[in-house]
Amino acid sequence: MKQSMKKEAVRILTICVAALIMATNIKTFVQTGALVPGGATGLTILIQRALETFFQLKIPYTVLNIIINCIPIYIGFRYIGKKFTLYSCLMIFLTGIFTDLIPSIVVTYDILLISIFGGIINGFAISQCLRVDATTGGTDFISIYISQKTGTDSFNIVLGINTVIVGLGDLLFGWDIALYSIIFQYASTQVLHMLYKQYQQQTLFIVTNKASEVCEAISNISHHGATIMQGEGSYKGDARSVVYSVVSTHESGRVISAIKEVDEKAFINTIKTEQVKGRFYHKPKD
Repeated sequence: MKQSMKKEAVRILTICVAALIMATNIKTFVQTGALVPGGATGLTILIQRALETFFQLKIPYTVLNIIINCIPIYIGFRYIGKKFTLYSCLMIFLTGIFTDLIPSIVVTYDILLISIFGGIINGFAISQCLRVDATTGGTDFISIYISQKTGTDSFNIVLGINTVIVGLGDLLFGWDIALYSIIFQYASTQVLHMLYKQYQQQTLFIVTNKASEVCEAISNISHHGATIMQGEGSYKGDARSVVYSVVSTHESGRVISAIKEVDEKAFINTIKTEQVKGRFYHKPKD
């Protein structure tokens, strides 16, 4: 019970910090560079800026962002997980409130620095949410849904969707803003891809004399099975077992450590897996 409460407290605290980081990034780098960062956040900023520029109408960020997130939130409740979506709603709400309350701050007027470091901070904030099973909303819901359905990392697909949103910014505010916004989005996506590895996989080839124990170690941590193949060492001609398995990248470190505990002499080769077809276990969102 205490462990569960501690986990939920860490989850809420992480979401609060991530929301504050994202809101601060919006009111510093994004706003100073007049960027359109993509996703629901970018679409909110784009609409907000367009209404103010062309119609002199100011609408709070929170109101617009919640309206834009209605469909993604439905996808989250319907297909991903109710608790996961509720925590995501907390992130969306807090980000909006912080964005409306935090004053504008100028760190630098160099738009290239703004695009790169703003994107890095944005990707970091999103990854922290995903790490505790929440999301910043918008295209994050869509990417997780696609990843669960296909078993592949879909964040590059989302980069394409966000590029379309940035293209709308180009039509309204010019090429310069659109191109720098693409740099921002690319930096954000690469940081996210590096820090969040839930839907990335690695293939393991393990040469061992303790194949059954190695398979058990893999199963205990990743809930994945393995295939045992019989081989022969080229030097002495001794019989060797080769264990083949595919695991999530974020679990591979623990899996390799467990294998080494079982057989410290095991030879382990890891290969980045581009795509997996067939049954591959993903821990469901709560």
